[in-house]
Amino acid sequence: MVDGNGEILAIVAASCCVWRRLEYEAFQLISPALPAIFGVIEWFVVRVDEVFVDGVSPMAVQLIARVTNFDPPIREIFLPPYNKPFNCPFDLAGLRLIMKPDTLPEYSETVSPWNQVPRRRKRRIFRLAALLLLVCSVLNVNILWKNVQHPSSILSVNRLQEDYATCSLLRRVPKDPSGTRMRNSRFVNGTKSLLIRNATVWIGEPAPGTSLDQAHSGEGFAWVPSDVAIEYGMIKQVAPHIPVEDYAEAYEIFDAGGRPLTAGIVDMHSHAGVDPQPNLQDDTNELSGDITPYVRSIDAFDPLDQQIQWIKSGGVTTSLVLPGSGNNMGGEAFVFKFAVGKRDGRSEISQEDMLADPERNWRYMKMACGENPKRVYGKIGRGPFSRLGEAWEFRHAFEEASKMVKAQDDWCSAADTIGPEKMGSYLPKELRWESLGAVLRGQVHVNTHCYTVADLEAFIRHTNEWQFPIRAFHHAHQTYLVPEILKRAWGGRPPAAAIFADNMYYKVEAYTASEQAGKILYENGITPVYVSDNPVLNAQHLVFEAAKGYQYGLKYHASLASVTTAPAELLGLGERIGKIKPGFDADVVVWDSDPLSVGATPVQVWIDGAAQFDDPVLLKKPIVPPSVPKSKPNETKSELIVDKTIVFTGVTKVRIRGNTNDFSSNESVHVIISNGAITCLGLCEDEVRTALKEGIDVVDLVDGYLTQPFTAVGSTIGLSEIDGEEDTKDGDNTEAVWSRAVDGLALDTKQLAAAYAHGIVRVITAPPTRRGNGRGISAGFLTGAQHALDNGAVFADEVAVHYPLTASVKTEKTPSISSAVGTLRKALLKAVHANETTTDNYSEEVYLKRVVAGELPLVLSIHSADTMAAVLRVKQEVESALSALSAGRKLRVVFVGGAESYLIANEIAAAGVGIILSPLQPYSSYWDQRRSLTGAPLTNGTALEHLLDAGILVAVGVGTENSDSRNLRLMAGIAFRNSGGRLTESGAIDLIGANIYTMMGLNESVITNDFVIFEGSPLEIGSEIRAMGHGGDSISFWAQKSTTPKR
Repeated sequence: MVDGNGEILAIVAASCCVWRRLEYEAFQLISPALPAIFGVIEWFVVRVDEVFVDGVSPMAVQLIARVTNFDPPIREIFLPPYNKPFNCPFDLAGLRLIMKPDTLPEYSETVSPWNQVPRRRKRRIFRLAALLLLVCSVLNVNILWKNVQHPSSILSVNRLQEDYATCSLLRRVPKDPSGTRMRNSRFVNGTKSLLIRNATVWIGEPAPGTSLDQAHSGEGFAWVPSDVAIEYGMIKQVAPHIPVEDYAEAYEIFDAGGRPLTAGIVDMHSHAGVDPQPNLQDDTNELSGDITPYVRSIDAFDPLDQQIQWIKSGGVTTSLVLPGSGNNMGGEAFVFKFAVGKRDGRSEISQEDMLADPERNWRYMKMACGENPKRVYGKIGRGPFSRLGEAWEFRHAFEEASKMVKAQDDWCSAADTIGPEKMGSYLPKELRWESLGAVLRGQVHVNTHCYTVADLEAFIRHTNEWQFPIRAFHHAHQTYLVPEILKRAWGGRPPAAAIFADNMYYKVEAYTASEQAGKILYENGITPVYVSDNPVLNAQHLVFEAAKGYQYGLKYHASLASVTTAPAELLGLGERIGKIKPGFDADVVVWDSDPLSVGATPVQVWIDGAAQFDDPVLLKKPIVPPSVPKSKPNETKSELIVDKTIVFTGVTKVRIRGNTNDFSSNESVHVIISNGAITCLGLCEDEVRTALKEGIDVVDLVDGYLTQPFTAVGSTIGLSEIDGEEDTKDGDNTEAVWSRAVDGLALDTKQLAAAYAHGIVRVITAPPTRRGNGRGISAGFLTGAQHALDNGAVFADEVAVHYPLTASVKTEKTPSISSAVGTLRKALLKAVHANETTTDNYSEEVYLKRVVAGELPLVLSIHSADTMAAVLRVKQEVESALSALSAGRKLRVVFVGGAESYLIANEIAAAGVGIILSPLQPYSSYWDQRRSLTGAPLTNGTALEHLLDAGILVAVGVGTENSDSRNLRLMAGIAFRNSGGRLTESGAIDLIGANIYTMMGLNESVITNDFVIFEGSPLEIGSEIRAMGHGGDSISFWAQKSTTPKR
């Protein structure tokens, strides 16, 4: 019986298969008449539905399940699609094989399977087959009817109408919010109106009548004396001398005292709120997969992240908070204003309340190319492993999203034609691809992390293949090389370049970066925008990036625009923020000095008209008008090696150790250099006359400065070239090894060349640990040397003994800070009492004996005030032990880092410990830095001022990035400007020079013959290095293009 049923079922299946083929052909012919046909057979179909489920009866399903060797499955044969021909997989000769899988057929059975079947049985089989074919046909008609039948009895009409309403949202073309309005949509009732008087205003756009070409060159831009009236969270009026009586009763009055006033700073790349500080949690990247366009930064954004207040104290009012760059598609970003809760003039503490555009006119997305996704996913074996794989990931994701977009567009078009209530299905939706679908619809501003030419060009191809615009490339260190590629982006608008001013060389992708990138991009029609990538750079000092852009040649107005109007426009908010104009949001900053000058600090910040600081600290600075922009910004000069005599005129300031003089422009002095040394400093009248007769080159300076050169300490420069590439580094030391930096020096690198070009002649570097803190013996060397055996290349083989006492010291051997301090105590006390001799003069024990003997200083990388206090106790204990052997012996101790040193400044001073603030402006990235002082307007001073007041010998180190070495002179300038008169110019220069040698016990004679000549103060933006010597028989001279001194 089983065999008979199987035979019948197989015949029916084969017959249905053939019937399906005929049915397909017939369907193509009769499809226009189907509605009439269905009307006739509808009554029968309804009744069949009562017996059959899903078009196949339960009994049939049971039988079909027994036949497992059909390919394709029987169910697919009964339910094929009607949009393509159906190919029958059966032939009658094979039926016996299917029906009797356990026995091989006879040859005759295979050739003639029907010969053995009785004639009467054949008739019975064919009659049954005919009946089943009729049923099969009815079932197929039923299925077809379901596909095209009016759906009102199955689908929700309300949901169909809601879906149809979604069609208008899908078709929406976003526009920048603009036009007049009665009030700012973010205005909080109860916020008082405000009149800012006596300000010097940067409007943010050129004067009326300025042509585009003129505006591009900077014409028409100016600082304008004005008052600013604010009402309902908007700027109401900007005009000189607004009558106070018109506003006196209803308005608060703020007197700017002539200080500069700008729109709030806009940071177009930040992770504040999703990467809170100190670094105890991190929600920057969703690393469950490489393609995550569906995640959103707002869902992790922490309004209580304390760095929001720090950042705002630098004048930053608005930030685009992005997901990280670990994924090729990282997710949606959101624009936030940094006013939080009632303290900041808001009605609540919430993510939604901080949105800069409550109407959400535009959406934003972060994508990333290059090393980061490869590193993240290649490392765990998931891929992409290469840029090839990344390109496929992008294209595949866009393809999937485009399928959804096409399906949605087709559905909406059909609903337009027949009405949504007649649709046979709901609107296709897939949350995974919704945001990426919005990208393809042009509703999202795409911001992509891409460094290299290969990445940039590949992504430009993606924009053209899938037809979506890109708003900006971020990091984008090679964009300055290929502006023409950026101009090929889809949509006709080239993407901007969101870049750093000089944070570079930290990985291969950043190794071809240029300080002049902003200038080059702007000259080639690409908008440069300076960003923080907070916490990579402390966004509190974002305006300093723009100032350095100006230093490197970008025009003044474009530099200021790079952190105000340009990012505002790129965010689609160019008619709401970024300018000081009526109708714009009242995001306003009053500065204590030109925002593009060193040390510029906000006096007060307003967001939507609400003051952000109740009692802001005001630095003691003279009120001076903002700078008059240079008609011609700094240009790159060529370095020449000069070994003959050269004369410099126009030197008005001398800042050499032991020789500090100021001269007026009428009595400026001459500096004559011959064979690498200064041979005359003063009027030098006879020497100048002789030089002129002999045709010696004379270089006329404007406000020339002669200073001692600068020394970098606190970095790994000279031992590490590219932080992200192990092959370019000497390596990281552990507690298991002891080494000398001099044995691992690698000179003649781009990092050292950049430092040299900024006046850094000498460097002191210690062997690094995993977080950069020194462990071992530091060395002192020249930045301009080709190798360690160059004449005078290494001026000190052994400078100091270094140990780390930051969180990085927690290792297997010293699992805690306390154990690390205890280990140091034990080692020092052992060295005090050690009297045995050793044949290893380079062991750790031998160097510690030299420390307790006073021959070498002990330098400790340390930020926590508590750990410093523990070390001061150790120092006292060791000195007590030393006194028992020889009265008066002291340890020479230096702290490098010092973020919290101000808390125990008096105790540090009493112990005679020196402090190298590294960096000058600490950021509470780690727990041991959590009590760092941010400075005005939030705190009364920084660590530097407290240390100076305590009488501590202070120096300034490089900080976390080797590339920061080029900024040392500007850091000294910030210290000078913001010290409240505690420092002179010479004292500020000593922070990065003589003070370091005093702390380390080095003989200052090594720098006696070193000098640097600047045009303009080396402590200010706009100055340029012109010559530098370091005791050799030649000097480096940076020549104007029109000046070529003789060799």
